[in-house]
Amino acid sequence: MDTARINELKDQICDVCHKMWQLGWVAANDGNVSARLDDGTFLCTPTGMSKSFITPEKLLRVDKDLKVLEGQEGLRPSSEMKMHLRCYEKRPDVMCVVHAHPPVATTFAAAGIPLDKPVLQEAVVQLGTVPVAPFALPGSQGVADSVAPFCRDYRALLLEYHGAVTWGTSMEQAHYRLECLEQVATVTLHLHTLGCHRVIPPDVVAELEGLRPAWGIL
Repeated sequence: MDTARINELKDQICDVCHKMWQLGWVAANDGNVSARLDDGTFLCTPTGMSKSFITPEKLLRVDKDLKVLEGQEGLRPSSEMKMHLRCYEKRPDVMCVVHAHPPVATTFAAAGIPLDKPVLQEAVVQLGTVPVAPFALPGSQGVADSVAPFCRDYRALLLEYHGAVTWGTSMEQAHYRLECLEQVATVTLHLHTLGCHRVIPPDVVAELEGLRPAWGIL
């Protein structure tokens, strides 16, 4: 991967970090973003830093063992990169992973309630069902192990008592999936408030799922 493409990816990571902070989807030093490079190494955000402060110079390049290959002295990758690495391991097509704590989706994660009801057409196409991965201690190998069973068959995941993670073939797709996840969580919550439990009929869901190849969604 040439330098221009790497620099473009760095800019995209910073853009996503700043947008998440502006939306209130990360507080303090919450969240992390990564991208896989063609040589099998990874760009990632450093630990202990607000996403509002992320600049291209603060991003790290690490290997599969989280050894820092490039980056400012003193900066370390987030321990939650273990979760990102497991997503990449399970999904060779995935090139970017985004983890954050969007409030409404995180409410469902804290409640242990999956987003598995088809209530929005865009969410059916972009995401499908979003399950809840069981709780594991932050930064532990258990977090990576908890997401592993879901990576192949899903596009987004709620982390019990924690937040959400999405992945995609590009930074744009991974970020859009996070936005779609928070939107469908918000609409689902409003529907519950109304006492409404309507869902899209199964035959329409099947038609919507059939749109995925044309939309470039695996």
